[in-house]
Amino acid sequence: MPEFLDIKHLDAGYGRSQVLFDVSLGIPWRGGVAVLGRNGAGKTTLMKIIVGELPAWNGEIGFDGRDISRRATQERVRAGIGYVPQEHSVFARLSVRDNLAVGSLASKKADAVDHVLTIFPKLGQRLDQPAGTLSGGERKMLAIGRAMLGDPKLLLLDEPTEGVWIGVIEEITERLIELAKEIAVIIVEQHLDLALRVADYAYVLDRGRVALQGEAGEVRDNPELVRYLAP
Repeated sequence: MPEFLDIKHLDAGYGRSQVLFDVSLGIPWRGGVAVLGRNGAGKTTLMKIIVGELPAWNGEIGFDGRDISRRATQERVRAGIGYVPQEHSVFARLSVRDNLAVGSLASKKADAVDHVLTIFPKLGQRLDQPAGTLSGGERKMLAIGRAMLGDPKLLLLDEPTEGVWIGVIEEITERLIELAKEIAVIIVEQHLDLALRVADYAYVLDRGRVALQGEAGEVRDNPELVRYLAP
């Protein structure tokens, strides 16, 4: 069976600086996949290329049986790719309610917002509060919720617990584990235990190349992993 997201021999970078070298990944139609690596390994660059914010230099990107290598970001989102970037993922001056309303414009489901509030009930208690005044964890919940309103088949999460209080990380983790039972989830995350709880499979990037890959448990137990995650 072909992979739901199939990336082959991807090269990419910024200007004349190459960041990714011959990267190939396969993502199933459901389940979590972690992309690990130290800062500067190319993880965020990979996410931006998948969603179309950054063009690939070479390689192929297949999604749901179609070649999307040359598709614009809007087309990829309409095809079913949701993206929660590391920063600037909510409208700070808008209320939680209005952030969700903007996200729901692309939804075909009348109860889409209610579904998000079921996943993240804390947001229901903050509907009239400006998003910029939320805690770090609540902003992350709102960002994930907004992405879910597009009814994605694949959700890209770049550092979903960065700047989040430890007490809220567990709540977000539990929600992501549940999401990964329904759709495909790619998570870039510095918290190794969190990432490998959400993920069934993991890729480790080192200097823009895939250095390790395998079942989440195998990668966790690989003695080489520390080498690729050390600062």
